[in-house]
Amino acid sequence: MTKPEGELTWKDIDIGAIVSEPGNASQYRTGDWRSERPTYDFTKCIKCGICYIFCPEGCIGQNAEGYFEADLFYCKGCGICAHECPTGVITMVAEEQ
Repeated sequence: MTKPEGELTWKDIDIGAIVSEPGNASQYRTGDWRSERPTYDFTKCIKCGICYIFCPEGCIGQNAEGYFEADLFYCKGCGICAHECPTGVITMVAEEQ
C-alpha cells in the first residue's frame, strides 16, 4: 500500500514531535470518558489540598469558597482524589447517562 504524496506515517515523525497544534489539550472533553465521578461533602473538608496535589489530570481547583473540587469537563474519574482525601470528603459515584 502506498501513501499519498506529502502524507506522513508514524515512522516519518521524529521522536518528541508535536503532531497537532501545540497547547490544544484543553479543547478535549476528557471527562466524557469516565464511569464514576467525585462528589463532595464540604462539611468535612479542611481545605488541605491533598486531592489537588494527587490529581494526575490537574483538574482539581479551588472554588469561590476555597474548597477543592474537580472540573468535571476534564475529570476522568480515576478516584485517586477520593483515596487520598484524609477526611473522607470525596466519594466516587456512578456516572449517570
